Amino acid sequence: MEAEAAKFIGAGLACFALIGAGIGIGNIFGNYLSGALRNPSAAPGQFTNLLIGFALAEATGLFGLLIALIILFG
Repeated sequence: MEAEAAKFIGAGLACFALIGAGIGIGNIFGNYLSGALRNPSAAPGQFTNLLIGFALAEATGLFGLLIALIILFG
């Protein structure tokens, strides 16, 4: 196997983190919306937790993308 092909395969595998981030973000916002519709008075109290969960899930995806870019261009 050539080194260039191995770089592309490794970068593609590193991008699987983006799939997990997308699923996680969808799960976070879906559950927040479900809870907010069931109990609207508790929704503002959970908004901070929503943003923290979103930031952590998005950071995981960005780290995977960063690793993929380092593999390709590093």
